[in-house]
Amino acid sequence: MRSPLACLLLLLCSLPAAAQIYKYTDAQGNTAYSNQPPEGRASQTVELPPLNSVESLRKPAPVTLPSTAVQVPQTQYSQLELTGLPSDEALRANNGTFDVGVAIVPRLRSGDRLRLVLDGQPYGQPTNVPRLQLVNVDRGEHSLAVQVVDSQDAVVQESATVTFTVQRVHLP
Repeated sequence: MRSPLACLLLLLCSLPAAAQIYKYTDAQGNTAYSNQPPEGRASQTVELPPLNSVESLRKPAPVTLPSTAVQVPQTQYSQLELTGLPSDEALRANNGTFDVGVAIVPRLRSGDRLRLVLDGQPYGQPTNVPRLQLVNVDRGEHSLAVQVVDSQDAVVQESATVTFTVQRVHLP
């Protein structure tokens, strides 16, 4: 029975031969490459440069705090709120189209986007522009919030919900 060290050395010695590449010309005159030397044809071995490699970045071990320590959830944005909605009166939008602004501090980070939530449902496409438009909103009372979503559309943070009333012209 062979020792494990001898088996390992035998395996290491055979690796370079298994990784050899051969270059030759086929019957149609085309240059071809193979990992086995062609039978009956002249071939050359190809020396390959070393492979590029990247060290994997290990995630740091999570820090555990003693159970007596108070853990404060960290929010990414210290300010996230809707602007441009009236608080004391109805919003007049005859066709139901209007803009709202988003006050956000610090600036929106790369990869994050803003998405409105109208009456509890996501509204429109996420965008990185802090001025958002709502189109053809029905008259009456509505709730509106803004979410910060990441590149996978996961919610990072959500603003407080604002309630407002849309006033539209009603023609019989």
